[in-house]
Amino acid sequence: MPTPAQASWLLLPPLLLLLTLRATGSQAVFCFTEYEESSGKCKNLLGGGVGVQDCCLNAAYAFQEPDSKLCQPCRSPQWSPWSSWSPCSVTCTEGSQLRHRRCVGWGGQCPEKVQPGTLEWQLQACEDQLCCPEMGGWSNWGPWTPCSVTCAKGTRTRHRKCDEPAPKCGGLCPGEAQESEACDTKQVCPTHGAWAAWGPWGPCSGSCHGGPNAPVERRSRTCTAPEPSARPPGNPCPGTAYEQRACSGLPPCPVAGGWGPWGPVTPCPVTCGLGQTLERRACDHPVPKHGGPFCAGDATRTHICNTARECPVNGAWGPWGEWSKCIRPKISQIRCQEIQGSQSRDRDCLGRKLTGLRCPGHYQDIRYCYDIQRCLFEGSWSEWSTWGLCTPPCGPNPTRSRKRLCTPHLPNFAPTITIVEGQGEKNVSFWGTPLAKCEPLQGQRLVVEEEKPCLHVPACNDPEDEKL
Repeated sequence: MPTPAQASWLLLPPLLLLLTLRATGSQAVFCFTEYEESSGKCKNLLGGGVGVQDCCLNAAYAFQEPDSKLCQPCRSPQWSPWSSWSPCSVTCTEGSQLRHRRCVGWGGQCPEKVQPGTLEWQLQACEDQLCCPEMGGWSNWGPWTPCSVTCAKGTRTRHRKCDEPAPKCGGLCPGEAQESEACDTKQVCPTHGAWAAWGPWGPCSGSCHGGPNAPVERRSRTCTAPEPSARPPGNPCPGTAYEQRACSGLPPCPVAGGWGPWGPVTPCPVTCGLGQTLERRACDHPVPKHGGPFCAGDATRTHICNTARECPVNGAWGPWGEWSKCIRPKISQIRCQEIQGSQSRDRDCLGRKLTGLRCPGHYQDIRYCYDIQRCLFEGSWSEWSTWGLCTPPCGPNPTRSRKRLCTPHLPNFAPTITIVEGQGEKNVSFWGTPLAKCEPLQGQRLVVEEEKPCLHVPACNDPEDEKL
């Protein structure tokens, strides 16, 4: 169902809606001034029937298509944070759980050329409880207790225990550990009268101050909780069955409020993109008095204003590229030797528009290195890794695995280097993928892997579809 603001746009006259769409030159959407990263929700509706290109003149805004629950920010596309893991698919023994993230943004693609709106899933195994509950069995009923009263009718109870056998792993016995039944002493008890609760105060005999009689309000009660018995005779209720009091705090007669005229329209509050102007009116023609109703309707109304100017966007660093090869000028061969080289990596400043700020920091990173690409070292087997995620997360028969790796023992090269005296030491990193030599394990020389299926796998359903 659309919100009231959305419904008001949907009720625009067809000709006005058509002119709006022609003016924008793009698909009509609901435009919002805020995108909440943590929840992926659009906040602060600016208005509907707005062209997506006009809405996204300001990269901080967001939009929502009329037939969709999905909110898209106007900034360049990027992956949303991962959602929390869903509940485990079973409550005992091993199950599976999902989480997701979505490519959100406008005017581009996420990494790996992923289109905005695309979902990515992860699946992992889970276990809330090691074992499933086993039901227990009841013992025989114990003896009945004496009747709860000495005259008239009462109740008696008996008990049993959940220990034949006792339940396991949080299980229970079906049914109740206690049962009751009526018992009759064959003796008549007198019933003494008692007042029922006072009824509510009745309406006041007047609504305003003044008049020949002072306004009063009355209430009553009955001797029925319980009513006294006749034989054997019970005691009647003490006191009176009625009381009254003077009405207090009566106001003068009320005066209903009325709206004054609309004030001037405020200036457009933004210098780029879309903004919102405001008109106000006061409930002072007349002011409500003595409890009279306030004016019905809104004290403010808004209008969208369009500067038709694109807003600046600050630049943001893209990911670092791969490190270049580890080299040392004038020395052709440093591989597998304790000879320091250097390497660099670059990154791009993305998305900057107009007078937006440049990315802080440097576009290039340089470090010193030892080249150990494909160098052969003695190695040893690692401990088992933790179990990985289940793959494929949304495909048939997902599995998870863990590994032991033949890990090389890196050489004891100097970890730092002094380039210029007095300027401190620089760290030296190993670069490349070395080869390792280990004794065979389970017939393997480099990797030993175990694999097992993921159980009770839930379906990958788009959470936005489930809200419709």
